[in-house]
Amino acid sequence: MDRTVETRRRYGREGKAEPRNRPRDLSTWPIEDLCVTTMRTLAMDAVQKADSGHPGTPMALAPLAFVLWDRIMRYDPRDPDWFDRDRFVLSAGHACMLQYAALHLTGYDLALDEIRRFRQWDSKAPGHPEVERTPGVETTTGPLGQGIMNSVGMAIAEAHLAAVFNRPGHEVVDHRTFAICSDGDLMEGASHEAASLAGHLKLGKLVWIYDNNHITIEGDTALAYSDDVARRFEAYGWHVQDVGERANDLDALTEALNTACDETERPSLIIVRSHIAWGAPEKQDTAAAHGSPLGEDEVRATKRRYGWPENETFLVPPGVREHMGRAVERGRALHAAWDEKMAAFRQAHPELAARFEAARIGDLPEGWDRDIPTFSAEEGPMATRAASGKVMEALAPRLPWLIGGAADLAGSTKTLLPDTKDFEAPSPGGRNFHWGIREHGMAAASTGMALHGGVRPFASTFFIFTDYARPAIRLAALTRQPVVYVLTHDSIGLGEDGPTHQPVEHLASFRAMPNVYVMRPADANEVAFAWRVALERRDGPTLLVLSRQKLRVLDRRDGLASAEGVRRGGYVLAAERGERPDLILLASGSEVEIALQARERLKQDGIDARVVSLACWELFRAQPASYREQVLPPDVKARLAVEAASPFGWEAWVGDAGAVIGVDRFGASAPWKEIYEHYGLTAEHVVRRGRSLVSSPVRDERPYEEEHHE
Repeated sequence: MDRTVETRRRYGREGKAEPRNRPRDLSTWPIEDLCVTTMRTLAMDAVQKADSGHPGTPMALAPLAFVLWDRIMRYDPRDPDWFDRDRFVLSAGHACMLQYAALHLTGYDLALDEIRRFRQWDSKAPGHPEVERTPGVETTTGPLGQGIMNSVGMAIAEAHLAAVFNRPGHEVVDHRTFAICSDGDLMEGASHEAASLAGHLKLGKLVWIYDNNHITIEGDTALAYSDDVARRFEAYGWHVQDVGERANDLDALTEALNTACDETERPSLIIVRSHIAWGAPEKQDTAAAHGSPLGEDEVRATKRRYGWPENETFLVPPGVREHMGRAVERGRALHAAWDEKMAAFRQAHPELAARFEAARIGDLPEGWDRDIPTFSAEEGPMATRAASGKVMEALAPRLPWLIGGAADLAGSTKTLLPDTKDFEAPSPGGRNFHWGIREHGMAAASTGMALHGGVRPFASTFFIFTDYARPAIRLAALTRQPVVYVLTHDSIGLGEDGPTHQPVEHLASFRAMPNVYVMRPADANEVAFAWRVALERRDGPTLLVLSRQKLRVLDRRDGLASAEGVRRGGYVLAAERGERPDLILLASGSEVEIALQARERLKQDGIDARVVSLACWELFRAQPASYREQVLPPDVKARLAVEAASPFGWEAWVGDAGAVIGVDRFGASAPWKEIYEHYGLTAEHVVRRGRSLVSSPVRDERPYEEEHHE
């Protein structure tokens, strides 16, 4: 019998919800049927044993997963990081048992015992996919919408690298990005940013499969969702196929995926109407199958309907492991063929190949920071955003894989790279990105680019607009991706735009986020070293938080320490004159200059003050205790911090006897110097508080606003 006809007879062309009666002797089953059912039952068993998880979607999409891993995708289970592999993103991360089953059966380093320990401590099968934990997982997913935004970044990186490095007869970058998304992914507004951008950029090697199963946690999607998804994506400029009720038709799924792969001018969306918990007698097509185990009785009843041994758990028939395990040899052959391509590429284009290798590894080339300027005081006051722009100009020629852009703000954030094209559909080799007003999509796609490899992404916007990008920045931190965020207009110092644009709580909130470096440099030379720190870092994102207003370029010839101290997060910028300081003034960014001015005035009162530039708390906290105590001697209790932001968190540095001058309310619309005056961010106010601390080193609990007139 024709294989297509047989497949449709077994599964039902229109996806009939009830399994057909099958013999209980598994040795008589068609191998594809056996593989699909194994994936379904592994998901059921793992969730049931953990007494936690989402069994319904893996049960519904097992045929799709089988087709992807067995017929469509190019990958090497023995080398999950092979560069020219296809990328797969499970944006519907709650369905992770679908991916774990596929990875286990195709020979990745994910043992059945790990699946038995699904959602348990230190298992390689956690409750949502985690890129650092499970071989074969490309990104950490779970918050809906994030994965598909990552996938856009992966497709961007592939398109860019292909344009830069491929030559006729030497296509060394040639792979696709596949993503499974859910109703929830597409309901999230972030999906609009990602899909709109992908359509505009004509990312022809991006394929999304939309699992249209009609179920969310609260019930049928009709409760809140009636979008015409096909027309929506057609309006974005995508190629759209709707296979309807053929989620169980292996050949229909194969045909749709092959058609999507053949479409190279547009990204592709395949809509699949699946049935959650397919085959479960009581829970199919119900919300009960979404986020909870089926229950022991329902699991047995479902297996009985499948014709599966109902009392067996985690059963993998030998034929399944043999059939799907062929992916190991297939992957080895694909990888070897690519290695031959690379050898020919090196011979034909040795310089280009060397650059490609360097980009893939991500190491900084020798002399990469040689042209970063050293700024002199004579250059006059300079906003740290402007200094950052000059540093980027120096970096661009020496780091050709540094790419990125701003969310429609490049002129303000000073992030256009010189002498390079824009990344657009006709010119994917360009390095300047115009993300449009899509902060969330920009940040998540930048993470996807970093995860893909071969490029070093930066993303830029006003600091206040990280409110739109924060979820993606958090996942960059969770996945330890070295994205550089260039964030300007860092405080109430931006002035007349007022409180809607003036970040107050943002420094504190990002300092509370694990694995993020928050760097707020005090002048142009601190900016130069902050960029060095950001690019040398490989294990997480760095936020360069920069000023709009001009700041004095500190004259290091006046006894001030080198800005290289920024490499340690905090350093003694201006030392005391005597053997021991009477007072330590701590600040970051624009307020360092205020602290220096206050130090000079305190000298007239006989108070010997030290000024510490604390540009990056995280870096400073990582220094040896001996260094931290050298910068902040424990026996000096009189400490005063000043920062144009929430004082939250500074207590860790000033101690119980110290004080903080900060901003614990929203900003105001006025020239920045006037706002600083009203908010007590002046040298005069620092002097007054400093005197108070030295004369009576007991913390004054009154808010600083009570000490000056509005």
